[in-house]
Amino acid sequence: MRNMTLASDIVNTLVARKNCEKSGNVEWREKWADRLDSLVSELPSGGGFDAGTTLDEDKSGPTRLVFQTSFHHMNDGGMYDGWTAHTVTVVPTFTGLDVKVSGANRSDIKDYIAEVFVSLLSSPVPAALPC
Repeated sequence: MRNMTLASDIVNTLVARKNCEKSGNVEWREKWADRLDSLVSELPSGGGFDAGTTLDEDKSGPTRLVFQTSFHHMNDGGMYDGWTAHTVTVVPTFTGLDVKVSGANRSDIKDYIAEVFVSLLSSPVPAALPC
């Protein structure tokens, strides 16, 4: 099996699950859904992304991935002092991934969020994940 990035595996798994849904193949739809849950669990959770990250399956497909996340901010004293909500849209390009982050840009957080997502989604799929 070729090395696949997390982003491409999420896309392939999502498309396979949707195809099974259309064809009525309940058994494989569930298998693909479980795989998709495992892949999405690799996305940011903790380290400021304290509410985790979810895949917006309705807005995602073969040409883009859309994620919902939020960031838990700290003040200069190290105390949590609020949240910002973000939509992260990822589109493949010939040179990598184009990532757009919506939401408030408190403390220039959108650049950091984009960097985290590019790094994770460009990485190989963790070997420990079930196939």
